[in-house]
Amino acid sequence: MLSSALSFSLMGVCVKALGQRLPVVEVVLGRAVISLALSLWLLRRARLSPWGERRGLLVLRGVLGTAALYCVYGAIQTLPLGEATVIQYLHPTFTALLAWLLLGERLSPQILLAIVLGWAGVWLLTHPLHLGDPPLAGLPQAAVLLAVAGALLTALAYVSVRALGRSDHPLVVIFYFPLVGLVLTLPLVLLNPILPTGPELVLLVGVGLFTQLGQLGLTKGLMGLPAARATALSYVQVPFASLWGLWFFHDRPSPDSLLAALLVLAATVISLRSRPVAVADQ
Repeated sequence: MLSSALSFSLMGVCVKALGQRLPVVEVVLGRAVISLALSLWLLRRARLSPWGERRGLLVLRGVLGTAALYCVYGAIQTLPLGEATVIQYLHPTFTALLAWLLLGERLSPQILLAIVLGWAGVWLLTHPLHLGDPPLAGLPQAAVLLAVAGALLTALAYVSVRALGRSDHPLVVIFYFPLVGLVLTLPLVLLNPILPTGPELVLLVGVGLFTQLGQLGLTKGLMGLPAARATALSYVQVPFASLWGLWFFHDRPSPDSLLAALLVLAATVISLRSRPVAVADQ
């Protein structure tokens, strides 16, 4: 889960850099093409059939994941990278609740506390305490709602991955994500294609490569831990994203942003110290 967080934070850097000219749908398509090629190569090396057992659920996971990408990439291109990542990390809350409702996973007190701290951090970004000088204005509501929608869709995709862990290999689950994404995005890109430049092609490769690495770590992590705890661990992506935002895009964090990040980091530490919760059907 930690290696996945690092990979996804670097993916965010590439997505934000591409947002200056390329539309979100083309970035999602580029990610799908590269990730699909890498998935096929990994499946061949492992001598696995790509089609899996629960194909309906595999396709649904791909649809949910692709829809989440549209929202998450749109939020990254609109908001500062660190703040966009913090809002995205509402998804552990949604994941924990959905895993409880759909998979019968119990919530430990530590995970509940981590969820509360995570939500408090996001609330602080949208309702700043004006600790800085000049005071930070609240983030744009439309962009915040886009990020929240991405978090909910991400949670649904994560719960489906958790369910697929009982029947399908992680590489098969990963393969379906870009496969469905390619089918959903290619027709939209063909309506109004924009030819990428050389540097943009490099960034698109980065999006696909870092996403693939992130998905591999994420899928294995979700299949080895209860969904609520596994996704709470990925909070560490927030300080990574804030660092890259400062380094590459000169997004200087305000005192409100730093306090929000500290709340999220506290949630990460608490989740790391908690013990896995037993699940009846595992």
